Amino acid sequence: MPRRITPEFKRECVNLVLVQGYKYQDAADAMDVGLSSIQRWVSQYKKEQMGITPKATALTPEQQRIQELEKQVKELQSDNQLLKKASAFFAMEMSNANKSRKS
Repeated sequence: MPRRITPEFKRECVNLVLVQGYKYQDAADAMDVGLSSIQRWVSQYKKEQMGITPKATALTPEQQRIQELEKQVKELQSDNQLLKKASAFFAMEMSNANKSRKS
């Protein structure tokens, strides 16, 4: 079964390169991951530090929070659309019921 690589693990790898000064290959060897993975995570981390929210799971706590809030906004917008449709439906039903009673 493949191991699950968490954002915390990725941050540890990034820390080796950016804070502790490891070369990319040395960090990859130390953490038993591919060189391209380390390079991608460091690049993603740097972008996140500049405020760019990634498509992948965020590495920084700030960007993780942004992703969670964006998910909540999307869910609320979907719920709001559903409520608008339901309101329109019930308004039409009430209107039809009132017309039937008047006839």
